Amino acid sequence: MAAGVGTESLSARTRKSAYRARIALRKSGVDYFRGDGSDWIALAGLMLTVPAIVGGTIASPVWCAPAMLVLPIVAGGLLLRPASLLGLYAAAATGLIVESIVLGPYTQGPATVTPGTVLTVAACGFFGLIIAQFRARVGVPWRRGGTMLFDLRERIRVQSALPRLPKHWHSEMALRPAGGQSFSGDFVVAARTNGGRTLEVVLTDVSGKGMDAASRALLLSGAFGGLLGSLPPHGFLPAANGYLLRQDWDEGFATSIHLVLDLDSGDYELLSAGHLPALQLHAGSGRWEEKSGEGPLLGVYDGAQFDSCKGSLAPGDVLMLFTDGLVEASGRDIAEGIDRLTGEADRYVSCGFEGAAWHLIEAVAKDVNDDRALLLICHDA
Repeated sequence: MAAGVGTESLSARTRKSAYRARIALRKSGVDYFRGDGSDWIALAGLMLTVPAIVGGTIASPVWCAPAMLVLPIVAGGLLLRPASLLGLYAAAATGLIVESIVLGPYTQGPATVTPGTVLTVAACGFFGLIIAQFRARVGVPWRRGGTMLFDLRERIRVQSALPRLPKHWHSEMALRPAGGQSFSGDFVVAARTNGGRTLEVVLTDVSGKGMDAASRALLLSGAFGGLLGSLPPHGFLPAANGYLLRQDWDEGFATSIHLVLDLDSGDYELLSAGHLPALQLHAGSGRWEEKSGEGPLLGVYDGAQFDSCKGSLAPGDVLMLFTDGLVEASGRDIAEGIDRLTGEADRYVSCGFEGAAWHLIEAVAKDVNDDRALLLICHDA
């Protein structure tokens, strides 16, 4: 009986040890691919390639040229930390010395270690070291850099998603960054408040464009998303203005328009912070009307006042919010740009505006080097 207990105890201890080893190995692998672990695995692999390349060069210098030592050096610049990279460089330099001794002086034939080979390997090593030092200073290894940018882009996209609306309401958003980039200084935050009976949407245009404004847009979209619905509608823009002032950015201003729409009655209120007016299509007359509140830019001065503009969306009406990239161009008045936008929008009056946001951007501002955003709210008949 005692022997059985001892056997089970030994078996249990063995299973626990194997489990701990497996967890530790898995954790080290996860940490490595996240960039948090040691780079000794990559260093060991690259160090082994150096003698392999040197051996191949000595055996067949025509097929395995001495310049092939740049391959582990380039890979090391992407994989290793600066301290480990210096060790790899020392191994590569030793390999070059061995090759030059065995193959003889470079004057004896082309398949030898020439001064050009040395310069090529040294130049690749120099640029690899610069890249490794930059990664070390930023603190984002190459394995996670692309993933982080993808994650940031997806967060902006999710934050700009419009909530599902009840029957007889349709909304859509189109966003096109400057220069075909993935990041924009224009963003939207939206939420249904008041028990789902009210739709609040904020369209913001951060100063700058593309990647230059993307980091500020990401920070502001998170802050504005937290403020939206947590404050009364008339308290949002003053709170956003105070938040922007506290950042003390050199280019700290932004324009914003805040829509508060009652989904039961169709009544709405617009509050603007230096933003372009919204456009409302009246189904009865078929005409577009500019609707805008009054207020200064966000982040300019404290204690700013934001006056609202009220209206109502009857069945068949459409409300269009947009940023200046759609209507503003050098040598052209903004009013002319708005006329062009409404002229293109008239094409969708008879067939409906579903899917129209993206096509309107393509029609009026396809090649504009600025961020462009367009939001449509339709009260279906």
